[in-house]
Amino acid sequence: MQVSEIDWSVTEQKIAQEAFDKAYRREMTALLEAVRERSGTIVALEDIWHLNDLLSAKRHELDGKYEYEYSVLIFLFAKLVKEGWLNIGELEGLESSKRAKIAALSRM
Repeated sequence: MQVSEIDWSVTEQKIAQEAFDKAYRREMTALLEAVRERSGTIVALEDIWHLNDLLSAKRHELDGKYEYEYSVLIFLFAKLVKEGWLNIGELEGLESSKRAKIAALSRM
């Protein structure tokens, strides 16, 4: 069975949604803190444009990353674990084969 064909039980869907939301909140909180820090160092008009460029790029990245589609959740969770926004323990309750795939992919 391919990863995109994996079925998600109702319980797994709830666990996955909670993990997804948790990782999203963590990354958005970190971004907010980074923007607060960076905006405090603005001294020239060029600094504003650099901040704008950073935010535009980050928005593009995050809009692409945080799409809640079951066909890609294994890969997304692996990426979030690898990046530190989620830990594998927060996926407890998912089928063990799903957690194993996520753990393996997060080490790549």
